[in-house]
Amino acid sequence: MFTDWAEALNAESLHLDPTSAQQLAAAARTTAHHSRDKHDMTQLLDALGLPTDPDTLTALLPLIPETGDKPVTTTAATAPIDVPVIPLPVSNPVQELLDWAAAHPAAAVRNRATRITADLAELTERRDTEAAQREAEEKVARAKAELERAQEQLRTVKANTRTTTAAPTTSRTGSGRSREELAAIRSWARENGHQVAAQGMVPQRIQEAYDTAHQTSARKAG
Repeated sequence: MFTDWAEALNAESLHLDPTSAQQLAAAARTTAHHSRDKHDMTQLLDALGLPTDPDTLTALLPLIPETGDKPVTTTAATAPIDVPVIPLPVSNPVQELLDWAAAHPAAAVRNRATRITADLAELTERRDTEAAQREAEEKVARAKAELERAQEQLRTVKANTRTTTAAPTTSRTGSGRSREELAAIRSWARENGHQVAAQGMVPQRIQEAYDTAHQTSARKAG
């Protein structure tokens, strides 16, 4: 905690810019101080997301402890040294900034970090909820489409079944003759002096007489 109130106010009013050019340059110099050689420094700078352009590397070479101010000379290629490479942890600039703000001595900075953390958590929850909702809606749409196709197939099968099993247009009676044939027999019987009912069964003798008469007519016509 600050003991001087003016010093605390000045610290609270500092502009937070973790990616300023001054901080990047300071990080690059610190990296160079902890590097073994140019190759090691290049890998560290790249892992930390710092510039690795030729001008930057040339400016940082004198800061490497083993290099000092010695001029860089080109030598014959040597066999690479088998040194295990330990991957550096990937940094999250936003989380690092929030951690820094949460530990800041100024209450205003800490409060801001708390609000931002809560907002980020709320946004993350909303994003996940909307993604789950979209996925559920897509599943429902696919299920409805499948149901409509199945219903259409069922309607087609039922229509084909009705067509196949439809009753013949000419109905048969118990005598094996159609209603149209019985009506013709009744008409012939009345015309030839036979008495028949308008409905019901036609006597067998009249049916046989009708058949005999028509067979005789057919033979004469032939």
